[in-house]
Amino acid sequence: MEDIKKKLQDEIAALERELRIDLPQEIHKARAHGDLSENAEYHAAKERQGLVNARLNQLRKRLADLSMVDLSQLPTDRVGLGSTVVVMDLAKDQEMTYKLVTSEEADVAAGRISTNSPIGRGLLGKALGDLVRISIPGGVRELEIVKLTTIHDSLG
Repeated sequence: MEDIKKKLQDEIAALERELRIDLPQEIHKARAHGDLSENAEYHAAKERQGLVNARLNQLRKRLADLSMVDLSQLPTDRVGLGSTVVVMDLAKDQEMTYKLVTSEEADVAAGRISTNSPIGRGLLGKALGDLVRISIPGGVRELEIVKLTTIHDSLG
């Protein structure tokens, strides 16, 4: 989780530099060109300034949310953030492994799914042996949890 926080902090620092140093310089240069009503550089810089501000607010909120994650509140015997879950897709008779991560870490191809994804939400709070029915765009999948490693197991 610390690497996610570092990544967010790095992006925040880069955006703050752009907002406080780079964009004011661009706006100053654009103003020097005269009439602001038809000045594309000025309007582009002002628009970028708004986008950077919005992204900064979003990142700061996400960082604050992550800072409030209390590992002691995550279940030790049920699926939660950081859990690795091996499921059996009953229709395909195929095992799949998923690691439940934050949305920033999600990489479906690598088996890391967000706790906000349909499968992630369906698995949260379930225990070893549970049968989970998950609605996905292609219909309903039935998955049985055949192995569960919680974040506590991986840290310990």
